[in-house]
Amino acid sequence: MLNQDEIKGKLKRIKGQIKQGVAGVTGSQRLRDEGEAVEVVGEVQEGAGRVRRTVGEAVNDLGDHIKN
Repeated sequence: MLNQDEIKGKLKRIKGQIKQGVAGVTGSQRLRDEGEAVEVVGEVQEGAGRVRRTVGEAVNDLGDHIKN
C-alpha cells in the first residue's frame, strides 16, 4: 500500500506535468521551469516514500521470520 510520501509525490509530479502542459500552450518559460521543478520534487518525494515502504516491509518480514 502506498504511503503518504508516495501519494504526495505522485500528486506533485502530476501538478508539475500540468504546469508544463499549460506552459506549452501559453509559451511561458517561467511556468515550464516551475513545472519541471515541481515534477522533480515529486519524483524525489515519491522515491523516498517507496524506499521507506520497502524498508518497513523488510523490517516486518524480518520480525515475522524471527517470531517463527
